Amino acid sequence: MQYEGNIIRPPSEADSILLQVTVGCSHNGCAFCGAYAGERFRVKDEATIFADVEFAARHMSGLRRVFLCDGDAMAAPRAFLERVLQRVRERLPRVARIAAYASAKSLRAKSPDDLRRLRALGLSMLYTGLESGDDALLARMGKGTGVADMLAQADKVRRAGMKLSATVIVGLAGTVGWERHARLTGEALSAMAPDHAAALTLMPVPGTSLWDDWEAGRFTLPDGPAMVRELRLLLEHTTLRQGLFLADHASNHVPLTLRLPRDKAHGLAVLDAALEGLGALKSERARRL
Repeated sequence: MQYEGNIIRPPSEADSILLQVTVGCSHNGCAFCGAYAGERFRVKDEATIFADVEFAARHMSGLRRVFLCDGDAMAAPRAFLERVLQRVRERLPRVARIAAYASAKSLRAKSPDDLRRLRALGLSMLYTGLESGDDALLARMGKGTGVADMLAQADKVRRAGMKLSATVIVGLAGTVGWERHARLTGEALSAMAPDHAAALTLMPVPGTSLWDDWEAGRFTLPDGPAMVRELRLLLEHTTLRQGLFLADHASNHVPLTLRLPRDKAHGLAVLDAALEGLGALKSERARRL
């Protein structure tokens, strides 16, 4: 496979064929993200992608999932994505699920019919970064969109018959405004109603503007117990009719895999026990990415 730059995938795509169709992220302006620093977003050459599909057909034909890399594959033109999906269908007939990252910006540029056409060709799951339900915090972090827009795009995804996974970030508000961030994020997740909700815990990344603020003392990173309190408040305000709530990323102090609404009380109890000292928090060494 011919990869360029950083290849980032969700934890749940560990067993997927990683097919890179774009390089970098179409926004690449979030204060907390250094994954694509210095990368100029572009769509990869079709011939290169098709050669990678042929490689996968020869060496990975038994795998049943494909993840379209990189940071915002949905920013590629619909017709281009259709050709890629068609080639995957032809050369990897055992693949049962194709997924990709998608931003509100890239989804806004796709019509409902665009999404339905891509769904018909096998694109069945999208991952998006909600990050926070607090519009003011999103603006400070350079997210480039607001909660209402992200909810509207999520609704469009669902209406197209696709599943949706939404990521949020515990600790993003620092030690000031964390309660508002947790509460509004839980409420936004509830309104978005994703099939999967994934909570990551903030770890400042060198080279980002948030790292610079942390180093200069303009941003105070909550400690482990404070992060767990925030996660608890976020979960308390999250109401999903059905779906997974995950805090199983390497960054999290207390790992959780919950099916809501069934496991919500259990999840809150686990976090309460950790805060009362009845369960050890993951060490900072163990949280290194």
